[in-house]
Amino acid sequence: MDELIFGTDGWRDVIGDRFTFTNVARVAQAYAEYLLDREGEETSVVVGYDTRFNGKLFAEVAGRTLAANGLRVLLPESFLPTPVLSFAVRHLGAGGGVMLTASHNPPRYNGFKLKGPYGGTATEDIYQDVDSRVKGITAREVATSRETSRIEQRIERLDVREAYYDWLLNLVDLDALARLDGTLLHDAMGGAACGWLSGFISYVSLPLEVLEIHAEPHPLFFGVNPEPLAYNLAVLRERMRDNHAFFGAATDGDGDRLGVILPGGGFFNSHQIFAVLLDLLSSRNGNGKVVKTFTVSRVIERLAASRGLPLVETPVGFKYIVNAMLEGSVLIGGEESGGIGVAGHIPERDGIANTLLLLEAIAKQGASLSDIFEEIEKEVSWKHAYDRLDLHLKGNALKNAVMEGLKNPPEVMAGSRVLSIEDLDGYKLNLDGDAWLLFRTSGTEPVLRIYCEASSRDRVHQILGAAEAFIQGFA
Repeated sequence: MDELIFGTDGWRDVIGDRFTFTNVARVAQAYAEYLLDREGEETSVVVGYDTRFNGKLFAEVAGRTLAANGLRVLLPESFLPTPVLSFAVRHLGAGGGVMLTASHNPPRYNGFKLKGPYGGTATEDIYQDVDSRVKGITAREVATSRETSRIEQRIERLDVREAYYDWLLNLVDLDALARLDGTLLHDAMGGAACGWLSGFISYVSLPLEVLEIHAEPHPLFFGVNPEPLAYNLAVLRERMRDNHAFFGAATDGDGDRLGVILPGGGFFNSHQIFAVLLDLLSSRNGNGKVVKTFTVSRVIERLAASRGLPLVETPVGFKYIVNAMLEGSVLIGGEESGGIGVAGHIPERDGIANTLLLLEAIAKQGASLSDIFEEIEKEVSWKHAYDRLDLHLKGNALKNAVMEGLKNPPEVMAGSRVLSIEDLDGYKLNLDGDAWLLFRTSGTEPVLRIYCEASSRDRVHQILGAAEAFIQGFA
């Protein structure tokens, strides 16, 4: 019996290795037992999937297992973005949700994410409960029924596209968007957000033109990992070099994360997106806490302080941001990987909604995203430059050695004194000269991630180079 490991947001594994129909059924069985214990037999559950290989079949296996346990299952005819799945859970009053996706992970992976009844990422308590149940479930213990008709009666088809679009009308300022006369590029990366942005623009009859790239579902995501980082967006960057569009939006494999390419081809990173959205929401007279994960820029800390908003810092993982949002009084919460949740919406990342909010910011300020961020830098007296390295390692020996060695950090890194160290999630070295360097292991892959923020790109690359050399010392 395979051991299934739950990471920062659910269980993920390689398709055909441990991500099999049998193991999907085991996890679905564990979740069914959790829902029956917590919500009772009248509970409904929404099941969705992205564009990965055999996604629909995996979703059907999960749905049939849930239905065999007596639950009412709502299953779409086609792929669905994660934020739409989460919206459906809350909109329909379901007891929870299942999303078959590995998000931004390589195409060979798939995953099993859970959603709470509030319409957002499952909390750590939910995941721990389901994880503990999976360990004791074998293939023989998965609920089945010879009465196929009874299972089919419990599975209903789901269509919430118009309901989701109507909900977005409560979030964005449609009058502001109507003032925009121009073009937006959307690179769906072959993922589940294909057609959803253009669909909304058409639904509300805005004059904005949406030009789509990689807008067809593609199990291999057109040859790149479906993570909207600069090095995965070569086609979008090329299209934006000679394009006068407002910006190019790139959504990840399941549509909950967002990356942006500016006119001219420059990358506008997740920290900058977070800052612009925080600026917009606070300018709407929005109040509440600003929640950021450990890997997010200090620009956010300074902007929150400038606007008189309390700041909360969490470990990496959107489930920690959800915890804060469920407690109430959160204006915005986000992570370095491009997932951001906002007040007035579901407690969930949403690359579609956040694209619309960036357009609203442009419309209201009559300025480009780069100009808006430049004004933010002036306000907080902080010059932002950032980059991240993902080191793919063979096995865990080197990764473990590095993390163990950082318990006694070096006194100097890249010529700068190490002023202090934080260990909320990994090890963050605060360097003199207003720079920081973070070492952190991935929760889903054999990867060591290195993050750095400093006052210039040259300095960032210098520090990251020193960090790589430091790691090689443990090889």
